Amino acid sequence: MTEFWEEAFKEKKEMWGLEPAKSAILTKDFFVAHQIKNVLIPGIGYGRNAQIFIDSGMNVTGIEISKTAIDLAHKNYGMDMIIYHGSVTDMPFDNKKYDGIFCYALIHLLDKNDRMKLISDCYKQLTKNGYMVFTAITKNAPNFGKGKLIEKDRYEFHEGAKIFYYDQESVKAEFNDFGLFEFNEVNENQPMYLIKCKKNE
Repeated sequence: MTEFWEEAFKEKKEMWGLEPAKSAILTKDFFVAHQIKNVLIPGIGYGRNAQIFIDSGMNVTGIEISKTAIDLAHKNYGMDMIIYHGSVTDMPFDNKKYDGIFCYALIHLLDKNDRMKLISDCYKQLTKNGYMVFTAITKNAPNFGKGKLIEKDRYEFHEGAKIFYYDQESVKAEFNDFGLFEFNEVNENQPMYLIKCKKNE
């Protein structure tokens, strides 16, 4: 996985442009409404989805597996943002608690064990009454069912990228124990679920 993304960022640089994803804008508005101050972004990439949180007065910390992407983030958005170099499967990278976590288009790239570990690790790093928001590709995506079947609802369409496609049942199955209270469809370059959880302790 590391080599796949390292090569992807080297080849295509800012492959999704510098504008934030629709889900990032929606999450920023949600975080502003709930007065979120400290945000963790696992899989921050080259930072395109981070700047709008910073511009809204939030402190952002990222985790990114690709050193190339981290270098691009610092080039485009400055050196102030803390970005840990490593895989989200190795969380946590600090002992800090965050009142907001945003994880964009990452969880569906992991296998079941790593998906559950990521959800659990993020939940553990939330403050009381903190929120975590994930986006995950849905079965309405055009590539669902195409390519090599890895396991139920998980396919390898492009070599090195194994994608799990969510439906309503799998969202509930994986997130219900972690404060799931809402999920909606949002159309990015692929149909996604925007999944919201709250830590009630």
